[in-house]
Amino acid sequence: MAQPLLQVRDLHAGYGRAEVLTGLDFELAKGQVVTVIGPNGAGKSTTLNALMGLLPARGRIVFDGADLADTTLEERVMLGLALVPEKRELFGTMPVEDNLVLGGFRPMKLRVPNWRSGLDRVYELFPRLKERRTQLAGTLSGGERQMLAVGRALMAQPKLLMLDEPSLGLAPLVVREIFGIIERLREQGVSILLVEQNARAALQVADHAYVLETGEISMQGPAAQLADDPRVIETYLGAARPAST
Repeated sequence: MAQPLLQVRDLHAGYGRAEVLTGLDFELAKGQVVTVIGPNGAGKSTTLNALMGLLPARGRIVFDGADLADTTLEERVMLGLALVPEKRELFGTMPVEDNLVLGGFRPMKLRVPNWRSGLDRVYELFPRLKERRTQLAGTLSGGERQMLAVGRALMAQPKLLMLDEPSLGLAPLVVREIFGIIERLREQGVSILLVEQNARAALQVADHAYVLETGEISMQGPAAQLADDPRVIETYLGAARPAST
């Protein structure tokens, strides 16, 4: 069996003295879309922040064969991790294209030939960004800002793209568009770790899914199997599905 692209064992992380993650185990194979769903406050965003090195964490994280113990955020970026944060964190006073070019820091530093050609790939995925390439990022709509955040992450040519609540605050039509893009990236072989409040949409695009509750994995399995599980349907796919963060 092939070595997982990402392997996490006994991960503990939190904020100050408050431990949010209490021993997570999960993994992701190259080319897979893996989603983590769960209720508000379960620790989904904390998981991504710990993997990215934004939070101190205990446990073992092995990414593409490298142990990430004692590696900095910058080192993880250079190894091929990319996070699209929930708040998107764009440079609002800079044009769309400048935001995208900044995303190409990793391949530029690695002296990847023709790394700027990544712009063509992003514009092919997101034609609207090409139309607005000279527009200031801060003047974009919510959906366009999310597209720009994903596009900027793709400019880094990441080995693993981590998405934190990509549908948060977006209109249903835009959410469908964003998940359509995730499906296209999956078809192109991009490895994705998706944290999402919209469990129904997440389970439709993912290969494998984990349910996170109070800092621990309570269920896992093929996404299609979990989507048919009565416990998941009742808790996350019903009309009264709780919002996530």
